[in-house]
Amino acid sequence: MRIIDIHAHAFPESIAGKAVEQIGSHYGIEMAGNGLLDDLKASAERSGVSYVVFHSTATKPSQVRNVNDWIIQNAGGMLIGFGTIHPDFEEPEAEIERLIRAGLKGIKLHPDFQGFDADSPKMDRIYSFIGSKVPILMHAGDKQLDHATPRRIARVLEKFPNLKLIAAHLGGHGKWEEAEAFLIGKNLWLDTSSALAFMEPRRAVELIRKHGVDRVLFGTDYPITYHDRELALFNRLDLSEEEKKAILYENAARLLGLDQ
Repeated sequence: MRIIDIHAHAFPESIAGKAVEQIGSHYGIEMAGNGLLDDLKASAERSGVSYVVFHSTATKPSQVRNVNDWIIQNAGGMLIGFGTIHPDFEEPEAEIERLIRAGLKGIKLHPDFQGFDADSPKMDRIYSFIGSKVPILMHAGDKQLDHATPRRIARVLEKFPNLKLIAAHLGGHGKWEEAEAFLIGKNLWLDTSSALAFMEPRRAVELIRKHGVDRVLFGTDYPITYHDRELALFNRLDLSEEEKKAILYENAARLLGLDQ
């Protein structure tokens, strides 16, 4: 069974240790991986993963071009790159066009770490320009912060219904009741990263089917976990083989324009 991991983080060697430490500290968890591309690829290859979508977030406008340059340089083969953008970056349209020309397949936004509200008016220019050009993968939910709640993401969808928006963590890490109220069943995709370890398998299946299996994508959130561990959690779900094939590969392949 072919697999696409839609949600993995990786960092340049010079900052990987610090980045992984900060993520672990923020969420109060022990990280599995070291955040390096070699470790990410090894994890994916051990589990027979065909493609991994990797990204790294610019927490300051000044970091945007350097982060994107690194992603562009390292995308290829099994590694599919999603770029970054920041709401305070000057001339975001030109940078987004550069990412698309370079072959990156989407853009990752992390409102919590980038310090903006998902539905902030200052994001309108960026959402409007991206439109349906490429998918946006957005971090969703957090028990500590309010920047990317399901309610805020729903407002983005209402204002920009043509976005190809992926809400991570089944619509909102730690806020699944709110995700069910505001996002489940709406015109967006969800990924499974950092969700399956925090709920009963029956609850995960309920949310997946209520949303629509054809709009759900498999993700690991590496370096939080490795592929074998996340696939073990996924395979506990009482889904049919056809449903699993769709979530593990077919839905993401269709969204990213890859071979079916």
